[in-house]
Amino acid sequence: MILENFKRESIVPMPVTFISTISENGVRNIAPYSCFMPVLRPFDLVCVASAKRRDTLVNLRSTGEFVINMPGTDMADKVIPTALHVPPDIDEFELAGLKEKPSKKIKAPGIEGCYAWMECKLDHIIEEVYDGFPYALILGKVVYLEVEDSVYDKESGSWDVEKAKPLMMTGSDEGMHFCTVNGIGKFEPYGAMFKNGKDPLERMYKKEEGQECK
Repeated sequence: MILENFKRESIVPMPVTFISTISENGVRNIAPYSCFMPVLRPFDLVCVASAKRRDTLVNLRSTGEFVINMPGTDMADKVIPTALHVPPDIDEFELAGLKEKPSKKIKAPGIEGCYAWMECKLDHIIEEVYDGFPYALILGKVVYLEVEDSVYDKESGSWDVEKAKPLMMTGSDEGMHFCTVNGIGKFEPYGAMFKNGKDPLERMYKKEEGQECK
């Protein structure tokens, strides 16, 4: 079956994240974003694609800070309340019935109940216009990364997707289908991709003796 070229979400499962920010006036904002990705394995950068007319973009321009919150499937009912277009002076934590999780390195708060949090500082914004539609690519530097102990194996650096049940979505002609991911019991080391069998970034994952995960 041949699809219209724009219907990429119909064949690509996408993560659901909640980006929390705070305005210059101290108003808390939350918005769901799925056009999100880490930028290459060695970096601490993330990239978010955003329409220009979003309070999230206004807030992170003015404060330079945001939190990417990773929800599980139990928070699927929080997507629409945080996606609604409401005036910028509305506190969206209160609107969605979500509790604040104080951040460690920035003022913008995270969201209690998620399984992981990326506190970010704005690196830079790339602004473009495509086919008459203005949009922005937000590059953020992760300054503090935290995950629930219960879903993370500190020794192997693996996380348990069966426990975390990350909230995902796929698109259709009429809306969003929410889903999650499941392991299939197959593992390959990074080194398997290289002729010498060694991961060139292995040193990044080695902890000094007694060093805690950051």
